[in-house]
Amino acid sequence: MTMPQRQHQHAATVVRPGMPVPRPMGRPMPAAAMARPVPAAHPAAMPVGRAAVPAPRAAVTFLTVAEVASMMRVSKMTVYRLVHAGELSAVRVGRSFRVPERAVQDYLRDAYTDIA
Repeated sequence: MTMPQRQHQHAATVVRPGMPVPRPMGRPMPAAAMARPVPAAHPAAMPVGRAAVPAPRAAVTFLTVAEVASMMRVSKMTVYRLVHAGELSAVRVGRSFRVPERAVQDYLRDAYTDIA
């Protein structure tokens, strides 16, 4: 016993047994929904042109522990000890640390001792 073939809206569409019938996508939109004005807070209502660019900030350069160690001519373990002791500020990114270059400069300036 064969199943009756479904007829689709489009006459050009050939319906084969066992194949899905193409269906219209989504639901029809009423014409009134397409003619609604866009609210003022919507991004499409924003003026066309160049967006306002924020003022540039001072760039912060982050260094790895290895880079700090080579700058200070110490081992990486020494840098880790300084970070964990709170003497050298650092930011934790995942499982590693990043040290602001300014923090290294401040540490070296404050650690400098006059021997005379």
